[in-house]
Amino acid sequence: MLRSYEDLPSTPVSLQSTEDIMTGNWRTMRPVIDEEKCIRCYICWKFCPDMSIEVEEADDFPTVNLDYCKGCGICANECPKDAIEMVREE
Repeated sequence: MLRSYEDLPSTPVSLQSTEDIMTGNWRTMRPVIDEEKCIRCYICWKFCPDMSIEVEEADDFPTVNLDYCKGCGICANECPKDAIEMVREE
C-alpha cells in the first residue's frame, strides 16, 4: 500500500499509445462533418486530442474514426465554419 508520493517508483511508467486503445464506446455524442460547409482547413484534425480525425490525402475532407473518438466536441468547437455538429449517439 502506498502511503505517500515517496513510495512511488522513481522510474517512469510506460503508457500505451492512444492509437492502441479503442475508446469510441465511451461517447454519448459523435461528430458529423457537413462537407458542404467544410473548407478543409483541418483545424479539427489539429485540435483532436484522440487523433480520431483522419485525412487520407491532401485536399480530402476530414473523416472521423469512431473507434477512437470520445465525443468531446473540441473539433466542433474549433471549426471556423460550424461544419461539425455533435449528435447524440443512439
